[in-house]
Amino acid sequence: MNALKNRVQLIGNLGNDPEIITLDSGKKLAKFSLATNETYKNAHGQKVTDTQWHSIVAWNQTATIIEQYAQKGKEVMIEGKLTSRSYEDSDGVKRYITEVVCQEILLLGSK
Repeated sequence: MNALKNRVQLIGNLGNDPEIITLDSGKKLAKFSLATNETYKNAHGQKVTDTQWHSIVAWNQTATIIEQYAQKGKEVMIEGKLTSRSYEDSDGVKRYITEVVCQEILLLGSK
């Protein structure tokens, strides 16, 4: 395993319509949230669904595809890499965020 890679694959549903931003440079950015679900039985035998929310960003051609075909509720498979960054909010507080940079998207489901 001498060639470890930062790679993420997720299958889930869009939690919102993608926010599409076109930068002054002409580059396109798509931002959206993706919900993934894991179902298991707890100690009492009850079925429990755990939903995780992921922040997704996509650039350029991938963002264009997302803009045209993806909307809230749509089931998709994405592949990309994890990135972490920090920024200062309007109150001067340093915030940290982890996002998945989507490099490929596959549209699933019929929603």
